Formats: sequence, C-alpha cells, structure tokens
Amino acid sequence: MTAKKYQHYYVVRLEKNEEIISSLNKIAEEKKISGAFFFGLGVGKKLVLGYFDARKKSYIKKLFEGEYEFVSLSGNISRFSKETVIHAHAAITDKNFNAFGGHLFHGVVPATLELIILPTGERLNRKKDRKTGLNLLDL
Repeated sequence: MTAKKYQHYYVVRLEKNEEIISSLNKIAEEKKISGAFFFGLGVGKKLVLGYFDARKKSYIKKLFEGEYEFVSLSGNISRFSKETVIHAHAAITDKNFNAFGGHLFHGVVPATLELIILPTGERLNRKKDRKTGLNLLDL
C-alpha cells in the first residue's frame, strides 16, 4: 500500500494481493483517522458482498470468486468503542458487464485499487441500534 497526504485528504493505492478492508483499517490506524469518507476504483477478486435483510436483522452474503471491476467503491471510517470500523459498499461488474452490489465484507486486489480518503476532522462514533440490530453512526 502506498499513501500520500495532501492538505485535506489522502490518496491511497493498494497493491496486488492486498486485502481491501484490512488495508483501509491499517491506514486508518496508522494515520489516526477516526472519521472519514472514502471513494475508490480498480479491480477486486474473492469479493464477499452482503445484503442486509432488515426483517431478519442479518446479512445475506455472497462470494464473487473471479476478478471484477469496481464501478463504485465508497464508504466511511468510524469508531465503535475502541475499534476502527470500515463500512464499505461496492458496485462491481464482471467481464460480461453484469453488475452486482452490496456491503463489502472482504476482497483482494488482483492488480490495483485507487482510493481517496477524506477525513472529517472529527471522530465518527457508532452505537448499537436496537431497532435494526446495526451499529449506526451516533449523530
């Protein structure tokens, strides 16, 4: 992973075989980012996407084994107690231009992934929401 800080944001490039969520977690910890939004594009493989079933209060997960193009990757960085939370959503396409999307739980970079991280300047905290069962932003 390579990162460069500009005045108000970071530009990050993930390298081949890096795991996406853990890499974002690592840079958040290293740069002491406790609140941010991010956007990215590139290629991923071994992607695990999820759909949140609100009635069951649980995720339905699906593995996308091959290589997929990210047409959109966005999310935020926050804190739940002392833990850094990476909340990411992705829209991906396969070689036949079929599109899929959902919450990104896991993914590996087969070539490159380029991201911009925009720190909020303030800590974003999460709190357990009893109605949904999710750890929502505490605003």
